[in-house]
Amino acid sequence: MAEASFSKLGGDAGATPCPSILELEELLRAGKASSSRVDEVWPNLFIGDAMDSLQKEDLRRPKIHGAARTSPHQPPTLASLQRLLLVRRAATLNHINEVWPNLFLGDAYAARDKSKLIQLGITHVVNAAAGKFQVDTGAKFYRGMPLEYYGIEADDNPFFDLSVYFLPVARFIRAALSAPQGRVLVHCAMGVSRSATLVLAFLMIYENMTLVEAIQMVQAHRNICPNSGFLRQLQVLDNRLGRELGRL
Repeated sequence: MAEASFSKLGGDAGATPCPSILELEELLRAGKASSSRVDEVWPNLFIGDAMDSLQKEDLRRPKIHGAARTSPHQPPTLASLQRLLLVRRAATLNHINEVWPNLFLGDAYAARDKSKLIQLGITHVVNAAAGKFQVDTGAKFYRGMPLEYYGIEADDNPFFDLSVYFLPVARFIRAALSAPQGRVLVHCAMGVSRSATLVLAFLMIYENMTLVEAIQMVQAHRNICPNSGFLRQLQVLDNRLGRELGRL
């Protein structure tokens, strides 16, 4: 089919030869019948002067009609947050890491290491896994040490509502960091889910971070992995703060 088309375009030997340039110019001068800005040269095909419909400044201005509007901030999906947690990994996972100035995230071992806490100058402890069958420390465990204790009997369960503690714990951390030489340890059993969720909530509430920004900040210093239920609760907080701060 392609070869047949090309042969037709090439023409045959008996076809009329192409006109010369002079003949074409004469034809154009003779056919100059209209001086209007728009002429129909073929059914429904027009040639015209663009200046009839456009102003000179329109050619310099970007088009705004029909242009896509800048979409507002789109909250991250659960799947994208889980991917972020998997991709952004700190180099090592220690018992305790400073993830924000004077704010430490750690596990049960760090919480029970009194000498380490004294060495780090910890003044406040938040235990997100308090209780007899979990990390059973409490205020009595730290008796004689110059620190304040805040315990939450939370389960590392997607159905546990940790969000009710977001604001109270954030206020506790904020007050601790505002005190002279205040240094805070937030921990649970492993220091990756319950305690990490509370630290993320603090950064979002008091440091004006989005959920993604808070994750990136903490993940730069410690591997964390809040369970899916906690991530959904943080999403709700992210959306609410976004509306209040005009991000959404």
